[in-house]
Amino acid sequence: MGIVFKQSLRNTIIIYTAFAIGGVNALFLYTYFLKDEYYGLVTFLLSSANLLMPLTAFGVQYAIVKFYSSYTSELEKDRFLSSALILPLFIAIPLGFIGNLFYEQISTWLSLENPIVKEFTLIIYIIAILTAYFEIFYAWAKVQLQSVFGNLVKEMFSRVAAMILLVLVYLKIITQIEFIYYLTFAYLLRMLVMMSYAFYLRKPKFSFQLPENYKEIIQYAFFIILAGSASSILLDIDKFMIPQKEAIAQTAYYAVAVYIGSVIEAPGRAMAQIIQPLTAKALNEKNFDEVASLYRKSSINLLLISGLVFLLVNINIKELYEIIPEKYAGGLWVVLMISIAKLYHMFLGNNGAIISNSKYYRILLPYGVVMALSVIFLNNWLIDEIGITGAALATLIVVMVFNSIKLWYVKKKFRIVPFTDKTFKLILLLAVFFGAFYFWDFPFHPILNIGLKSILLGSLYLWFTLKLAIAPEAIAVWNKFKDYFLKKG
Repeated sequence: MGIVFKQSLRNTIIIYTAFAIGGVNALFLYTYFLKDEYYGLVTFLLSSANLLMPLTAFGVQYAIVKFYSSYTSELEKDRFLSSALILPLFIAIPLGFIGNLFYEQISTWLSLENPIVKEFTLIIYIIAILTAYFEIFYAWAKVQLQSVFGNLVKEMFSRVAAMILLVLVYLKIITQIEFIYYLTFAYLLRMLVMMSYAFYLRKPKFSFQLPENYKEIIQYAFFIILAGSASSILLDIDKFMIPQKEAIAQTAYYAVAVYIGSVIEAPGRAMAQIIQPLTAKALNEKNFDEVASLYRKSSINLLLISGLVFLLVNINIKELYEIIPEKYAGGLWVVLMISIAKLYHMFLGNNGAIISNSKYYRILLPYGVVMALSVIFLNNWLIDEIGITGAALATLIVVMVFNSIKLWYVKKKFRIVPFTDKTFKLILLLAVFFGAFYFWDFPFHPILNIGLKSILLGSLYLWFTLKLAIAPEAIAVWNKFKDYFLKKG
């Protein structure tokens, strides 16, 4: 777990820095520098691209992680990676042709409720292709067990670009419409940077000969299309469906609340970059003791860190909404429901990586399809009933039900569970802290209130988790930091 924790720690720092930049964008720059409808439009376009991306990538990014470590010769690896670069084109090119043929009908349908969408429909396809190839090159780097730079580019590049472009909008150097086109160009640059780094780590030696197990790779890619992005797809479906039922500005209000709630998953995103290839390697080697160990350790460490973030977000959410435009304040319940869903997802640790890299991966296609259909059905009902809160409730219900099914499925097939007695101690601790801090505030300015409550809760949480020795890896890192600063002193 050493390499996992070391790279995960670096990735966590990168992701939280990126989330801080994204938070400034989402809570302040977008809300003050763009009109609501343009903020909603950007959210809709990016979410629609994220929904299309798994199809255009054809699951190749997951196939790279699963199969790369199974090849023993360099020639086999080169054939495999060459195929990985070509395979998505067999989906992307016909998809582009169909999109071009029926462009008018598609753009008209997407813009029925909000005409502003129509002229930007092509951007959805472009960003989907660029993101798909970014993920493929990122997987190329991850299987070399080098995830930190890719994580930096993935999390920081588009957020920093958006921040710069939003400032340019404020200074009236570019228009709000030009902002969307320049942001699309930033996704192209991001993909090219990732490609350059991936080729630097392992120079491509292109081969037009398919790997011997190409049928197995294609079959795996087909079944795995929705697997790795199932939980994020749910939120993108929400952001796609809200403009079909509500004014597009409601998408902006929902996006702000979702962004706040999604901060909780940052440690999981960091750990996933390195733990996915390690899980695949352990499964390829049939080292099930290592699989079980990774499962338990990833679960407790993610619950520990994400649990703290969950508490910090939710005990301060009322004060946070006091310092952003009042019209965004309707997302209070959205934050709570999305953060609960994300925390439960973190509790599962590397559950998804175990299924997607095992011989049982085929279950993930029907699982992902039924999951998506369920959230569409619930959204159709609940958005009409209670607006954007209904979209969040639909996501929470689906995540809780379907993640519980995944928990049961791994237990049935591998006879392992992610929790121990320490897990239940930690859950109890989280419940106590939530109850103790959620219902009171200091009588000060919201920013000062947030700072004081966060310091108090963070200090108590750290003390209790160290005292209870809940996560040995986290304690080891804490002791290293402590020893470092004591020596400095």
